[in-house]
Amino acid sequence: MDSDLSEKTAFVTGGSAGIGAATVRMLAEAGSTVVVGYNKGEGRATSLIESLPGGPHSTQQITMEDSASIKRAADTIKKRHDKLDILVNSAGFTKPIPHNDLDALDDEFFDHMLLANVRGPFSVIRELRPLLQVGGDSVIVNLSSVSGFKGAGSNIAYCACKAAIDTMTLSLARALGPEIRVNTVSPGAVATDFVAGRDRAKLEELAKLSPLQAVVEPEDVALAIMAYVTHLRKSTGAQMIVDSGRFL
Repeated sequence: MDSDLSEKTAFVTGGSAGIGAATVRMLAEAGSTVVVGYNKGEGRATSLIESLPGGPHSTQQITMEDSASIKRAADTIKKRHDKLDILVNSAGFTKPIPHNDLDALDDEFFDHMLLANVRGPFSVIRELRPLLQVGGDSVIVNLSSVSGFKGAGSNIAYCACKAAIDTMTLSLARALGPEIRVNTVSPGAVATDFVAGRDRAKLEELAKLSPLQAVVEPEDVALAIMAYVTHLRKSTGAQMIVDSGRFL
């Protein structure tokens, strides 16, 4: 199977850290030109592209809950590139809130979660659809979570957001084919700082409860994303789970 991405251009939202950064590295190592999307991590994004092979790579500020920011980012990408082959929606945020503490999950926070984690990825796809269509065989990978179908996660709003991403991906797969494939990757707990207070010791404790008894690393999730790009070219509307089997 040909995994050479030297003629491909990719945009990764949330690409300056965690799963996004691991994906950026793999895309660049496969030959892709990568645009690293970041919200506040400009320094991290700049350092990352300076460490990548190939190029020319670039950074792009984007705030997922801000429609104007998304449009500006898309306009900039359109000016720099005549096509976009790969879009990875990795950006998002959460905050630990016990599921039984309904009062702590107030309307303002719930709205913020929906804007950043659901409307944001959709808006990015809508704005970049014309550029993705140019390639004729482009792929979008939305980062979801096992929380979307387990109903367990950092908070109830986060679970709802990821369920929405799963369903939206199915709808978009039907709407955007045949030129664009749309898929999801659903990790469980991953060794990043995405969830406050979840340290390595906690992850290792959780891993003991899984069939594989292994902590999921950012690179494990990035490999699943890459599989959609390089190998699973007849898959759309698909969901890949990466959680050492804990969902079983």
